[in-house]
Amino acid sequence: MANRPALDALLHAAVSGVGGTERPGQVEMAQAVAAAVENGQHLLVQAGTGTGKSLAYLVPAVAHAYDSGKPAVVATATLALQAQIVDRDMPRVADALTGLLGRRPTYALVKGRRNYVCLNKVEGGFPDDEEGLFGVGQVDAGAGRLGAEVVRVREWADQTESGDRDELVPGVSERAWRQVSVSAHECLGSKCPMVTECFVERAREAARDVDVVVTNHSFMAIDSFEGRQMLPEHDLLVVDEAHELVDRVTATITDELTGSMVMAAAKRAGRLSENTAALDEAGELLAAALENVEEGRLLGIPDAVGLALARIRDTARVVQSDLKPPPGEQPDGARQVARSSVDEAYENAARILETRELDVVWCSRDPRRGPVLRVAPMSVAMLVREKIFEERTVVLTSATLELGGSFDSVAGTMGLRGEGAPSWNGLDVGSPFDYPRQAIAYVAARLPPPGRDGASDESLDEIEQLVRAAGGRTLGLFSSMRAAQNAAEIMRARFGDDIPVLCQGEDQISTLVRQFAREPRTCLFGTLTLWQGVDVPGSSCQLVIIDRIPFPRPDDPLASARAQAIGRMGGNGFMAVSATHAALRLAQGAGRLVRRGDDRGVVAFLDSRMMTARYAEFLQRSLPPFWPTTDKTMVLAALTRLDETASEPLPVAEPAMRSLTGAGAAGAAGAARGADGTEHPRPVAPSPPVADSSRTAVTSGHAWTDEQDDELRDAAEAGMALDELLEHFELPEETISARLDQLGLELASGQLFD
Repeated sequence: MANRPALDALLHAAVSGVGGTERPGQVEMAQAVAAAVENGQHLLVQAGTGTGKSLAYLVPAVAHAYDSGKPAVVATATLALQAQIVDRDMPRVADALTGLLGRRPTYALVKGRRNYVCLNKVEGGFPDDEEGLFGVGQVDAGAGRLGAEVVRVREWADQTESGDRDELVPGVSERAWRQVSVSAHECLGSKCPMVTECFVERAREAARDVDVVVTNHSFMAIDSFEGRQMLPEHDLLVVDEAHELVDRVTATITDELTGSMVMAAAKRAGRLSENTAALDEAGELLAAALENVEEGRLLGIPDAVGLALARIRDTARVVQSDLKPPPGEQPDGARQVARSSVDEAYENAARILETRELDVVWCSRDPRRGPVLRVAPMSVAMLVREKIFEERTVVLTSATLELGGSFDSVAGTMGLRGEGAPSWNGLDVGSPFDYPRQAIAYVAARLPPPGRDGASDESLDEIEQLVRAAGGRTLGLFSSMRAAQNAAEIMRARFGDDIPVLCQGEDQISTLVRQFAREPRTCLFGTLTLWQGVDVPGSSCQLVIIDRIPFPRPDDPLASARAQAIGRMGGNGFMAVSATHAALRLAQGAGRLVRRGDDRGVVAFLDSRMMTARYAEFLQRSLPPFWPTTDKTMVLAALTRLDETASEPLPVAEPAMRSLTGAGAAGAAGAARGADGTEHPRPVAPSPPVADSSRTAVTSGHAWTDEQDDELRDAAEAGMALDELLEHFELPEETISARLDQLGLELASGQLFD
């Protein structure tokens, strides 16, 4: 292969291609990534907001693929960044580098099966998940809103090239999507009659011949841990949003079991095995045993729970044998779904009974499902070291990898410290932003420390004053969904129509964020997802409120187990676990404010411990270097000036159409923000329908949308039971009952009727 141009020339072309300007941190990072690939040494890069880190790793990744003939894999934590790379960054990088490389760089998006429509299921090749409601093969307009959604997905399945759920705009409910998708365990694989047309198989096949494969942390982890070879062979892995890697890996290998899961598995296998009655009884036994177990970590398995688990393991093993297809026959969809459910019950029961050395077992209570038994590893450090860092070069990058001024905390959680750890380099390329001039870090030092009973009256008054001074323009980051909903409800009552308040859970996150970005007088309140998933540059976000230091809950089983283990080894469990967790979240949350060079604003911490606690300095060193103050009068005046002089909000990008290998023409050409952070205006689409905030007064802070109200009416017409609605909406009974009363739908004998 002919010699390619030097990295600097490629980077310059890519940055110019997106209309941006090269930045020192971006150049330094790109060179470091290239050096890591050449030397085979792992790299941790902290790249502050505005660095243009996407280009800083995508260009070396393309160069490596050009040189080696092997693809580079990029794994992200959030769908937002995944979409940005596939729909915006890579199309522009590919266009910019075509002339220099003599061919157009290629790329592909690979996700788990649940993200794609299953053509075999659409054609009736699997049993109906909504038993008794309708069959997928004969849905018509009379089947209610759920049926109409499935009809729309079926029509879309005939038109889409990718089958990717993200392309379906507007989306459909999770309940409807389950009707047209399958999990990896339910899939028939090579035995599927539609395998040659399968969107998943076509996407993975396309990914084998591209330069850059984009996926997510969980998919990458499953591929690494289970050896499924779903990703093509590669020797360069870039992990963006790397601060999330450990949590995503942990979630991927966390298992759970409930009595209802076991009984559902028995029901699915009912027509295929004569031994399901025993499995059903074992599920009932577990459900009854868990009712007497308190929430929290289990240091030993209670006798009644252990007996139930052993019964599940043994009876599931018998049913597993029954579910093997007869000799010479291929498994059908019904048999595969049943096997998947029974396998899960067997494997999870066996794992919990095994009591592995590092496993933590705990019981929690789900409002919808009741008691849930969960098991997860206390630490994934050695697993990550062995499965992710061996046999390939790994580049980990994020805006928050240095905590308290060091990479050590994050590196330790990934197995990069201690005996036998692989060698790695750490690099902080800084940020192009002038943080002390662009932003104020305000600590409400006079407020009482947060208590367990929710926000104090003083804190709510503080929120109101800050938001009024900012003229809206506020992203509220709360430590729990209950706190966010409570604050939203109270602020709505105080602001009336002057300042609209959106709250997470009232619509899809992407829809809420787009509305928040379009309408500068609007506030958006929420919890964990918003702490790290919001990118709203410009005048729409000039105030970020953080209600309290986001420590893990004191009764969090994994966090407490990790802290205790570190304490037994002579370390400081609180600083290593709780303070590190809080520092990471604070850095991510505060980073929502300044997204480009002319952004201005305030991050307000409503937790006085940010100034007074012994760990305060550690937390402060983990934040961007904003100008610090405790002077509320000065902060209110600054917010008022910013509101009075604010420019119009920036254009908002809309979802892009995709092909098997990324964005369509509209997505490639219409981005509002380039990979280097430079703005590229595009027309603003009309705002989507918004939840009516007046509907929340008696419904526990939940704003009901027109779509949800229609679903309630459809449920009434179909005679659905209340427990089915609880499962569908995943809301408390009192919330649903209140809305039923408002709509004039009454409850009688467990059924709904007009």
